[in-house]
Amino acid sequence: MTEPIAGSAMPAAPHGPFRPGDRVQLTDPKGRVNTVTLQPGKLYHSHKGAIPHDDIIGSPEGSVFRSTGGTEYLAFRPLLADYALRMPRGAAVVYPKDAAQIVTMADIFPGARVVEAGAGSGALTCWLLRAVGEHGLVSSYERREDFAEIARTNVETYFGGPHPAWRLTLGSLEDALTDTDVDRVVLDMLAPWECVDAVAKALVPGGLVCAYVATTTQLSRVVESLREHGAFAEPYAFETLLRSWHVEGLAVRPDHRMVGHTGFLATARRLADGVRPPVRRRRPAKGAQTAEAPAPPAPLD
Repeated sequence: MTEPIAGSAMPAAPHGPFRPGDRVQLTDPKGRVNTVTLQPGKLYHSHKGAIPHDDIIGSPEGSVFRSTGGTEYLAFRPLLADYALRMPRGAAVVYPKDAAQIVTMADIFPGARVVEAGAGSGALTCWLLRAVGEHGLVSSYERREDFAEIARTNVETYFGGPHPAWRLTLGSLEDALTDTDVDRVVLDMLAPWECVDAVAKALVPGGLVCAYVATTTQLSRVVESLREHGAFAEPYAFETLLRSWHVEGLAVRPDHRMVGHTGFLATARRLADGVRPPVRRRRPAKGAQTAEAPAPPAPLD
């Protein structure tokens, strides 16, 4: 099932005074965040008291509102990073630190034609749509119908309606892929190595595939599959760790908690048709050597 979205207008830029229908983050003095959707006549309620939505509507971002219980709340529209971490989930979301690396290291540019598999909960889809813009195309493939509906809801909620650059297809990439002349392919799936041949046929020469996987065994298999296929240059594999810092006067130290391992990324460029990659010179792993192991030394008398 392919459902292209056509004739839709891009939502207004998320700035200016708060308007009815806007999502707003209210942050209390302890840093706790509550997200509300503004509706005239409604109230935000908490154990700290209430704030009328009408007080927020028409005010600029960065305003402070006092509840009836005397607690002050700071109001901002949520960033995409905030939205991605708090959106309803089917599959696990791609964390902002990994989404940023995908957009950067996969070189997602305005107007790019991008294939994504799978759509998951739609977090990465939102980042890709932001990067390609109104004149690009993000073609997402998702095997599970329940995940596809969650992704559709999350994407349309964030953008305020259907995005004109998004096409969502229900089905597996290796069976349903019809896109050609693709600039980038992003694989966020359990077995991306199963799609290498289909990806090679879809990508333009110089295009790039980026695989996002959770375990070292998956990383090894997808990298070796890209090497063995013959249509790709040498893959590049890496991960990103994020550590925030506590800065309070002279107390400057790493926070006790950090976003450590979330996933591995592997990227590779598409070669021109008929071209074989140069033989990579590398020191083989001991387990890959075919020479017989030397005999153990003779025992001492």
